[in-house]
Amino acid sequence: MDDEVMTVLAGVLEALWRINAEWPDKPCTLAKLSKQAQRPMSALRRQLTMLEEAGLVTLALDEGGVTGTVQFTAGGRQMAAEIFA
Repeated sequence: MDDEVMTVLAGVLEALWRINAEWPDKPCTLAKLSKQAQRPMSALRRQLTMLEEAGLVTLALDEGGVTGTVQFTAGGRQMAAEIFA
């Protein structure tokens, strides 16, 4: 991955970290993360797919794939804590 992609993914993880700190143990809606990360939903979904494939988040889409939730995996939470805490 190039540096620009890594920067974008780090921004998504940081926004998810902030949301998770405010509402621990509760999955984050894609709409909330899209707003916090300042990413259009279409781009956010692609970025979350990459993070899910890396094992850092779990993504649960509702029927139709339009809405859903995202949360850290244990490994993703640990990595985010090391970076953002």
